[in-house]
Amino acid sequence: MGLSDIAAEVETTTTEQRPRCVPTVDDTGVSLRERFETHADALPCAPAEAERVVEAHGSGTSIGASARAAGVAPVTAAKVLHCCGEAGVNPLAPEARRIVRDWIDGHVSRADALELTQAAPSEFALATYVETHDPIDPLAEAVEGALTDRSDAAVAKRDSLAETMSSVTDLQF
Repeated sequence: MGLSDIAAEVETTTTEQRPRCVPTVDDTGVSLRERFETHADALPCAPAEAERVVEAHGSGTSIGASARAAGVAPVTAAKVLHCCGEAGVNPLAPEARRIVRDWIDGHVSRADALELTQAAPSEFALATYVETHDPIDPLAEAVEGALTDRSDAAVAKRDSLAETMSSVTDLQF
């Protein structure tokens, strides 16, 4: 089996990647704010702030910048994004998350769990929130589909820095 055979197999099994972002399109005719208001009791902040967090993050800003734009703490912004189904807001590695679950289940003390995870108290609190709160499906659906795709921002950044990057051919001797 040659490289061309392997490449042909890879092409037939590869699907299009899903953009990794929190998009803000809702094609049902109901605004994002109305969706957040429907689930206001389950959100860690006011619906208007949650909407600003999601819109800012969906346009390519970091969680911290999204939090500043909405006037909330970064941990609160991360909680909002988790409620909206954004993967990757948990600040802990898989083994540390297991330790948090063990603490939640009562198998280890909080002090031991903090020591074992080596997490800051705010990281531990966020990880606990993520482990004890499921994403809200209607909100996750409401933010699917992107008005502004964060990958566009990444491409623009890459293109602006193109001259500073080396290519594979630069490594040839």
